[in-house]
Amino acid sequence: MRCVRTLRSAMLRDFQRAFRRDLLGDGDGDLAAFTGMAPDQAARRMRIYRNNVQGSLAGVLASAFPVVERLVGKAFFRAAARAFVERHPPTVPQLSVYGADLPGFLAGFPPARTLPYLADVARLEWARIEAYFAGDAAPLDPAGLSSIDPADAAGLTFRLHPAVRLVASPFPVQRIWQANQPDHGTVSKVDLQAGVERVLVFRPAMTVLAHVLSAGDFALVQGIAAGATLGSAAAAAIEAEPGFSLQQALADHFSRAIFTDAA
Repeated sequence: MRCVRTLRSAMLRDFQRAFRRDLLGDGDGDLAAFTGMAPDQAARRMRIYRNNVQGSLAGVLASAFPVVERLVGKAFFRAAARAFVERHPPTVPQLSVYGADLPGFLAGFPPARTLPYLADVARLEWARIEAYFAGDAAPLDPAGLSSIDPADAAGLTFRLHPAVRLVASPFPVQRIWQANQPDHGTVSKVDLQAGVERVLVFRPAMTVLAHVLSAGDFALVQGIAAGATLGSAAAAAIEAEPGFSLQQALADHFSRAIFTDAA
């Protein structure tokens, strides 16, 4: 009896592997051996099912990356999405997290080599999705810091809101994102030589927002995100941007509600 169960378990594993291979790839495997169908009939039915599944996943990606799709066109995006699905099938039963690997995939996707900014635009879009689905937390009330001795302020460590994300690119990704929103009838031209953009993505309430930071401000938030003290993060900010105003940056970030705690 144990031998029968072991044999059935092995057959089930073989079937699942063949089904997964055919579902996510281009080839028609040996499912006919498991179904009792004629090979051409099994292959025909699997092609229909495969097209439906891959088409649905490509649609999920198009919903998550509408700016990328608009930049390259529907046909290009669908081809790229199908290639992505074959290499990066879903690993958890939650479509809201499917697509995290697409920016990295696009960075190495040969047909996208002439669009070097595309992967970073995708990173910005995914950062916005992560911010939207991130947990919530009460913002830090700056009034609570008034009792702290100024001499001790440099040793403070701030905790960022769970929705905060940082995206840096050698291309003006935030301007590209703004120029390709649905309310723009035509795609506006963006000077790709405009220089680096460092984007803070945050969600003070239920709306995801983004703001382009200066080099110093980005270094400040990046340092805080890494667990650095305020003094260390401020030193990195000044190194990145001589003349950086820590007081102004903190005031701006308190107004954006990106901090939840300080200790």
